[in-house]
Amino acid sequence: MSDSFLKYLKFEKRYSPKTVISYQTDLHQFQEFLNKEFDNTPSDQANHGLIRSWIVSLVENKLDAVSINRKIACLRSYFKFLIKQGVIAKDPTAKIKILKTKKKLPHFVQEGDMVNVLDHTVFQTDFDGTRDQLILELLYGTGMRLSELIGLKDSSFNIRTRTLKVLGKRNKERVIPFTENLVKLIEGYLAMRNKEVEKKNDSFLVVKSGAPLYPVLVNRIVKKYLQDSNVEKKSPHVMRHTYATHLLNKGAEINAVKDLLGHTSLAATQVYTHNSMEKLKKVFDQAHPKA
Repeated sequence: MSDSFLKYLKFEKRYSPKTVISYQTDLHQFQEFLNKEFDNTPSDQANHGLIRSWIVSLVENKLDAVSINRKIACLRSYFKFLIKQGVIAKDPTAKIKILKTKKKLPHFVQEGDMVNVLDHTVFQTDFDGTRDQLILELLYGTGMRLSELIGLKDSSFNIRTRTLKVLGKRNKERVIPFTENLVKLIEGYLAMRNKEVEKKNDSFLVVKSGAPLYPVLVNRIVKKYLQDSNVEKKSPHVMRHTYATHLLNKGAEINAVKDLLGHTSLAATQVYTHNSMEKLKKVFDQAHPKA
C-alpha cells in the first residue's frame, strides 16, 4: 500500500518531489524497524504500540525532535490514506503526540547590510554578473522560494502591472508585486540573455550554456554576495526570511505578508513577528529612561 500512498501524494495531493522522497524514506525506515523488531509485520497492520516503539527507538538513537515529528506526520498521513481506502478502520496514530521542539527565530539580514549588498556591490557587467544581481533582487524583492525562482518563465512576468506569478507548494499559484527598480534589471537581463545565450527551454533564469538555473548555483551566488553580512546562515531561504521581517518591521499587515509569502496558515507567518518584537525591545532599551 505504500506505493499507492506515494502516488496519492504525488498526483492527488501534489506534494513536491522532495517531500514525496522524504515520506518514502520515512515509510521505508518504519518498515525496516517492523521487520527487525516485530517479525516482518506489514506497515499497514501496525498498531499504536508498534508505532510508539519506533518513536521511542528514534528518541533513544538521539534523532532530533523536528525529524521525529516529520516521521510522525508521515505516518499520520499514511494511516489516514489507509482509512480512506478502506484498508483499516481505526487510526493507530490518533493518540501519538508530537515531541516538543525549541522554537528558533528565523535568521535574517539586517536592513543596513542588505542595502550594502544590493546598492553598493559592484556587479560584473557580463551575463553572469547581470543575472546574479537580478537573482538577489528577486529573492529580496519578492520573498519567493528557491524552487519558485528556478521555476520562473518569461511569461511569469507582467511588466505593465509590475507583478509576477509563481507556482508555490502543492502547485498553488500566487501573484507578487515588484518594484520599478526590478523592471530595469529584468529588461536588462532579458536583452543580454537573448543576445548572448541560446536557450534550451522556457526557463527565465539560465546559465551561460542556456541550461536552466539549478539550486546549488543559486545557493553559491547568495553565499558569495552575503559573505560580509552579519547573518549566520547565508541561503536563498534567509533572503525570504529577510523579506518578511523587513516588511513587518516597516509596518506591513501580517495577513498581507502571509499572502505574499504563500503561507497556508497565519501561524507560519507569525514567527517573523518575533524578530520584529526583538527590534522593538532594542529601541525601547535604548530610548526609555527606565530601561
